[in-house]
Amino acid sequence: MNFHEYQAKTLFEQYAIAVPAGKVARSADEAMAAAKEMGGDGWVVKAQVHAGGRGKAGGVKLAHSIEEVGVLAKAMLGVELTTYQTGGRALPVNSVLVAEATDIARELYLSVLVDRGGECVTFIASAEGGVEIEKVAATNPEKILTVRVGNTEQLQAYQCRKMGFAMGMDAKQVRQLTTMMLNLYQLFRDKDLGLVEVNPLIITGSGDLMALDAKINADDNALFRHPDLADMRDESQEDPTEAAASRYDLNYVKLDGDIACMVNGAGLAMATMDVVKLNGGEPANFLDVGGGASRERVTEAFKLILSGENIGAILVNIFGGIVRCDMIAEGIIAAVRDVGVQVPVVVRLEGTNVEKGRQLLDASGLDIISADDLNDGAGKAVAAAKAA
Repeated sequence: MNFHEYQAKTLFEQYAIAVPAGKVARSADEAMAAAKEMGGDGWVVKAQVHAGGRGKAGGVKLAHSIEEVGVLAKAMLGVELTTYQTGGRALPVNSVLVAEATDIARELYLSVLVDRGGECVTFIASAEGGVEIEKVAATNPEKILTVRVGNTEQLQAYQCRKMGFAMGMDAKQVRQLTTMMLNLYQLFRDKDLGLVEVNPLIITGSGDLMALDAKINADDNALFRHPDLADMRDESQEDPTEAAASRYDLNYVKLDGDIACMVNGAGLAMATMDVVKLNGGEPANFLDVGGGASRERVTEAFKLILSGENIGAILVNIFGGIVRCDMIAEGIIAAVRDVGVQVPVVVRLEGTNVEKGRQLLDASGLDIISADDLNDGAGKAVAAAKAA
């Protein structure tokens, strides 16, 4: 789950991480009122979308008067923003963050993430901030600093100090960075986060550290422990089909092919997509209905699949372990009837009561194609899609 910048900064403030004063606004009047309340003679108006690169796309503007704040907010609100991080999707701007303009002496980079390769939490920093960190890593890898946090000893102050001095900070700034990193680490652990990125982390004109921007990603699987975070979810920033899938605990990712896949189990789903490609087809989605493939979930899965464009065939690949194959077959039959599927459906079942499940499918009177194994099913789905 991703967060807007203003939400991330709210969490930062709860953990004593310095950020510029700012208020979220959903209209031009609210934006002007926010600027007036904060005072000063300069403000930054920032479009709130779940993507970086907003400045290059016109989503970050400097205002020198309260009236200009209103003009900029009005121009941003209600439009759709596309950046290099949106994957070609245009994201709606439903709110803006009005923040005080900050005197920037230097821009740095700081992030903390789950390092799956190292099986630990890792801090990444660079003296090159305010730019795409991937480009820095590609062109100047020596400027990327890392600190791996041991799972038993946790983050140590000396590790923070070492990183600060390596970025050319003075003693006061190193102390501030140490406090910030320790607080970020605590936030990361407390909220079950997957990524925290501060880009840029700035040194102000007075020589103090401040998080000018904030990006946070939380682990979806841990949201049941954090209802406060779940309440911050903004489905308008997500693919509509993927958002609908999450309401039914379906793991769905839209792809570009024409062979829709419905599978129970993430590993089996990945293997199914591989075999579809080996048979000359292109998967239209990743869809894991989970172990409990009930009639309701299967019905919703078919609805999600058919909401996509250019679907030529549906390949259902289910292993009946937790749920018996005959129960799964009944769910598939009911779902095909309820939804009114008009494209070929290829079903491969394996597991408990598999023969009974196949008999139910064959006797259904529906245009359901049975498959003996995964390769057979993928081949039949590709052939059916081409024929359609």
